[in-house]
Amino acid sequence: MTDVKTAWVTGAGTGIGQAGALDLARRGYTVIVSGRRREPLEDTASQIEAAGGTCIIEPLDVADSDACAAVAGRINDRFGRLDVLVANAGLNVKDRHTDVLTVADWRKVIDVDVNGVFHCIHPMLPIMRAQGGGLIINVSSWAGRWPAYLAGAAYNAAKHAVSAMNELINMEEGENGIRCTALCPGEVYTPIMEARPVPPSLEEKKKMVQMADMGDVIGYLAGLPPHVCINELVISPTHNRIYAAGKVR
Repeated sequence: MTDVKTAWVTGAGTGIGQAGALDLARRGYTVIVSGRRREPLEDTASQIEAAGGTCIIEPLDVADSDACAAVAGRINDRFGRLDVLVANAGLNVKDRHTDVLTVADWRKVIDVDVNGVFHCIHPMLPIMRAQGGGLIINVSSWAGRWPAYLAGAAYNAAKHAVSAMNELINMEEGENGIRCTALCPGEVYTPIMEARPVPPSLEEKKKMVQMADMGDVIGYLAGLPPHVCINELVISPTHNRIYAAGKVR
């Protein structure tokens, strides 16, 4: 086992994942970045390396359990440890409300947003147990805490599942030094906004939580001492459109 602090971030090519990877690298972590497309991962890696950090690219579709286990195995073989897992990879679909949501799109969201989280956690738990602890940050959502109309049926179901899974891991693994945070953001200005049935305007996006804000939060969680577990952290824009009267699509 090496003394290098390591963090594995999924969905690290853009958005919250990229912001988290950059902040963790600034804090001295060697960051393993995963996502389906290599080009965005290379952008994240170049930013980390330009700032003097260390980044390893592991392209990955989190819906593929065997691929997730293989990445976890390579991390263990190389470093013998994993200090932080940021299970961030997620997606939503444009036709998300029940009158238009297809079975295929339902399965797509569940496969990535729920199964993909479990696929990454499952092979990492034995590694964290062996080292005596570790931090898992599960990027859930406001929709994982309270049903949110604008998120649609599949995304609400998926993120509620992630938040429930998060707490069960705390129940089962806290005695092994493993702690989980369900990070539940409201609207964050990321590329996923373009998947909305009606994408928000630039003016609206500027009022949202920004990607760098989420990077700061992820870094803060990683900087807490091992005896502290923040089980759930809800973060939202001050100008919270979810609170607006009526239905916001």
